Amino acid sequence: MIAVAIPCFRVKDKIGDVINAIGSEVDRIYVVDDQCPEKSGQFVADHISDPRVKVIFHEKNLGVGGAVKTGFKRAYEEGAEIMIKLDGDGQMDPALIPQFIKPIQNKRADYTKGNRFFYLSSLKKMPKIRLFGNSALSFINKVVNGYWPIMDPTNGFLAIHKNALGLMDLDKVDNRYFFESDMLFRLGLVRAVVQDISMHAKYEDENSSLSVTKVLFEFPPKYLRRFLKRISYTYFLRDFNFATIELLVGLFLFFGGAIYGALSWAESIRTDQLTSTGTVMLAVLPIILGFQLLLSAINFDMKNTPREPLCQN
Repeated sequence: MIAVAIPCFRVKDKIGDVINAIGSEVDRIYVVDDQCPEKSGQFVADHISDPRVKVIFHEKNLGVGGAVKTGFKRAYEEGAEIMIKLDGDGQMDPALIPQFIKPIQNKRADYTKGNRFFYLSSLKKMPKIRLFGNSALSFINKVVNGYWPIMDPTNGFLAIHKNALGLMDLDKVDNRYFFESDMLFRLGLVRAVVQDISMHAKYEDENSSLSVTKVLFEFPPKYLRRFLKRISYTYFLRDFNFATIELLVGLFLFFGGAIYGALSWAESIRTDQLTSTGTVMLAVLPIILGFQLLLSAINFDMKNTPREPLCQN
């Protein structure tokens, strides 16, 4: 069974068109009304006669991630093999759903997500602040989640296989705008294979709900915690390999040399004497060697991206 989860909040004017555009490849549609002030869910229940549609109402607003999790849980419980997240505001084309589920059906991926960075024509249409922000977030997510080939991490058009979803603790996934990034982090922990699906960006008269304030103040602590967890799980708890040694020795040499150099520089200023060449080299060489070891550890991490889909099991 193929199921679609649609989080609904202020989408009353567009949700009908979105549902009507979903093709016959989808067996079930879960519309999750996240305490929508426009009562989008009730509108669907009253005006949409599609037998595939089931409306779920939240008693309180949980956020887009919370609404998707509700839809995914219900779909999983009712036997769905693949679950798709589709926004109700019309920005995502339901006609692309076959492209999102094909790699999962062919057992080449556990999770697929949209990538608006492939087509140059779409990049020209993307607002410059979004282009810069998404590019920066893409790089940060590569480092944090370990999915180095993946771009456009905040893209909410996605599909997941039941095996990958079953291994994740959905209750721990972020309920709000960090949902997509957090999904990648959780998928990395279970070693799921993620694949980008190229798509055109669609911008109309809507305002982005992902504000700069949220990104600057809410995201960094969450990224840092997840990065530290991934490194500790991947290279210390579950495995101890050459990259672990490179990481430990590289950090020791790099910061050891930097601290020694800073102390020597401060002492030189205090005594008003030039630092000797030997002292400078004692600071510079560990920094260079440490940096090279850290680059080698990063190279290992880039090659350590999951490649065997969980859906093959």
